Amino acid sequence: MNEETQNPNVIAKACNLVSMIYAKLDMLVPLGNLALRLWVANVFFKSGLTKIKSWDSTLYLFEEEYAVPLLSPEFAAMMGTAVELFFPVLLVLGLAGRFSAITLFLFNIMAVISYPDLNAFGIRDHQVWGIMLLIPMLMGPGELSIDHSIHTKFVSCRY
Repeated sequence: MNEETQNPNVIAKACNLVSMIYAKLDMLVPLGNLALRLWVANVFFKSGLTKIKSWDSTLYLFEEEYAVPLLSPEFAAMMGTAVELFFPVLLVLGLAGRFSAITLFLFNIMAVISYPDLNAFGIRDHQVWGIMLLIPMLMGPGELSIDHSIHTKFVSCRY
């Protein structure tokens, strides 16, 4: 065999190997989507649990530290806690997954705006959480979700 006929074989084999690797990685996408949803939901849910464990401290923070526009501190504390406890659960289940991701994404932005003393590390955390929420927001919660089950079983519209 000369070099000209051997080269296409090497290229074809390399392409087949790459295709096989990509196919194996594609099989992990649903688990990756679920892991991402679990990770970011855990952050928000734990924050909500902290708020209800020490409600007096939470009210103090909303009265003195956080500057939530247009809402009374008490109402902002109740709404913030409710968002952090309810929407992460929906996100993990993948029920109204895009809506949950959008809600948490906007909540995350509001948290950064409302807390002027947030340091660089805190801002970085919020940026990471925002990027993590972009995936289910833009692509949906993935195959391991109630939304996907409903979609495949009953509905012809995109979730």
